Amino acid sequence: MKTSLAFGAIAVVLAGCNMNDSPASSRPAIAAPQTQTATEASVTPRPTAAPAERPALDGGAQTAASLDTTTPEEKAAAAAPASGGGKLGTSVASLGDATEGGFWVKSPLVKAEGKGRVVNIANGKSANVDLKPLAGSGAGSQLSLAAMQAIGAGLTDLPDIEVWQN
Repeated sequence: MKTSLAFGAIAVVLAGCNMNDSPASSRPAIAAPQTQTATEASVTPRPTAAPAERPALDGGAQTAASLDTTTPEEKAAAAAPASGGGKLGTSVASLGDATEGGFWVKSPLVKAEGKGRVVNIANGKSANVDLKPLAGSGAGSQLSLAAMQAIGAGLTDLPDIEVWQN
């Protein structure tokens, strides 16, 4: 009797092992719809406002000319020779925020905002700029897009510049 009971138990166990070969099991299972409880619904964040507009630079490649918002009059004024003032020092410059218009330099050489001039040491070209302080004594300077173009530097160049205060 023990033997027949053991064989019966084994037959029941093995019968469940071959369930994957039936035609019904080849159909995908349909998941039951999930519902939220009142507590989950109150905790789930809901958007309250439209998403913020994407910045202008996310739309693909843009040219330097399309980002340069300076007028021809501003470019002429920046190219005019400046008088007076003194040399603050030399610095390595890089392109600053290309979306911030105007002629400016941000430099650790500058202690207070004012007017000045930058000179590209390599070619002698200069531009009148707004001087803006930049934190960090070992940091280089940042030039506006218009100032980089005015001194004849490429946008990816790191020109050595002289910074002058008027």
